[in-house]
Amino acid sequence: MSRGAGGADMVPEPVAGHRWIRTLELEDLQDTAALARVLAQSLRAGDLLILTGGLGAGKTTFTQALADGLRVEGQISSPTFVLSRIHHGEVVDLVHVDAYRTDAAGFEDLDIAATVEESVTVVEWGRRLAEHALVGEEGSWVDLELIAPEAAAEGGESAEPQIITDFSETDQDLLGGARRAVLRGYGPRWSTPPV
Repeated sequence: MSRGAGGADMVPEPVAGHRWIRTLELEDLQDTAALARVLAQSLRAGDLLILTGGLGAGKTTFTQALADGLRVEGQISSPTFVLSRIHHGEVVDLVHVDAYRTDAAGFEDLDIAATVEESVTVVEWGRRLAEHALVGEEGSWVDLELIAPEAAAEGGESAEPQIITDFSETDQDLLGGARRAVLRGYGPRWSTPPV
């Protein structure tokens, strides 16, 4: 399946065989960041995190906070156009990959496997693409899906289109809305939940 097939927010089903599943309700992006900082305490070199969620679900916010928790230096931004970035940290490096615009062959061409053992690797849009390429069928990884509420469900249908003239951000805009985090652990390294 190509990453964008069926719409920009099409999310592949999780890989079967997880050892546990944990669902957390997050009130806003601050809660998303707090989850990332807590998870960072459990991560070490060689760990793989598959990060999934629709556009605007909080994947970049999560990765920025994860980097902060791992004491990684520098600005963390989505590697959408460069596909991968290596961020150096005090204890461990963070490899941040965006697999949205690639397929299995393109993913292998990135040679992420060369850095997996000495880094924490986060692959956005990597579900069903990165797991087996990087750690194999018997490998270990955490799959985190961030699910934001649909804007259409919040606003309902509008009878008339409206012209928006006020583009200022409210506190709610900055904090984002509620979302759900679904964590799944795979393989022997993740036999119990980290959080």
